[in-house]
Amino acid sequence: MSSESAKDNCLGWAARDASGILLPYKFSRRLVGSDDVSLKITHCGVCYADVAWTRNKLGDSKYPLVPGHEIVGIVKEVGSDVHRFKVGDHVGVGTYVNSCRDCEYCNDGLEVHCIKGPVFTFNAIDMDGTVTKGGYSNYIVVHERYCFQIPDNYPLASAAPLLCAGITVYTPMMRHKMNQPGKSLGVIGLGGLGHLAVKLGKAFGLNVTVFSTSISKKEESLNVLGADKFVVSCDQQQMMALEKSFDYIIDTASGDHPFDPYMSLLKTAGVLVLVGFPSEVKFSPASLIIGMKTVSGSMTGGTKEMQEMLNFCAAHGIYPEIEIIPIQYANEALQRLIKKDVKYRFVIDIENSL
Repeated sequence: MSSESAKDNCLGWAARDASGILLPYKFSRRLVGSDDVSLKITHCGVCYADVAWTRNKLGDSKYPLVPGHEIVGIVKEVGSDVHRFKVGDHVGVGTYVNSCRDCEYCNDGLEVHCIKGPVFTFNAIDMDGTVTKGGYSNYIVVHERYCFQIPDNYPLASAAPLLCAGITVYTPMMRHKMNQPGKSLGVIGLGGLGHLAVKLGKAFGLNVTVFSTSISKKEESLNVLGADKFVVSCDQQQMMALEKSFDYIIDTASGDHPFDPYMSLLKTAGVLVLVGFPSEVKFSPASLIIGMKTVSGSMTGGTKEMQEMLNFCAAHGIYPEIEIIPIQYANEALQRLIKKDVKYRFVIDIENSL
């Protein structure tokens, strides 16, 4: 058991109501159980989920709400039955911190699809009846199954966005065998997810094209992220010139957009994976049927793929483009995220600012 008193021993930043404004907040974390890892949080990535739940966009926010599910830190204590981690290890925690551990999906390392529903890292009811509180805080206690080793040579701040944005694009890429050098990948949208899809695509040896409505992203796409081609998606001529030329498309855009033009870009048996959240998906049946195409959805990933992805990024030198901020800037960061004014992921330096 932990030597720490469980009384309001954790300092975080929380939203108190649907204004979403974050302010300092003290609360208690559970004591370290035999299978738990307690980590001092060094960094936490900022995801659009933090905007959605602090502002009660889904109508189920439980206040006070401590957001953050791209968590990295250093192990400060482990339970007596923990064998995968030791004090001092670099560890990440992603979008969920518990699951039933017994259904076919949990048994397959796909805990995010747990039949009883995964317990999300914040704003969820944990197995002990408490409400989970996320990474905008100075430490967290998590069952070892939902913790991931961050390779020693990989910078902690860079690892944070991999725990949601990175795994969200890596999972469907592996599922649809996009790791085949020489194949072609289109990436729609160039935010936190899109820029990592480009980097992973290049590491897999794919020919990568970025689709964006914003010509201003061209130079960055080609020269910073290493894409092979940039297409302004509202330019019909550019789009028509690429008909039937892509093996895969990853759609990371959450704004509403037409799907038929992108479906026409897929080769026979091509796959379009949706990881963004537009308000609707609409396309003509012919777009799907002619050329036997596949439209597929994907969310984050299971524990097996998460560790694989972290190891892959470390081995291939894949680093998200990040802007490091202090916790005191979190409210401005969420406003900028709403305006899409970030290249490409905010990461809060918890260790030096909280």
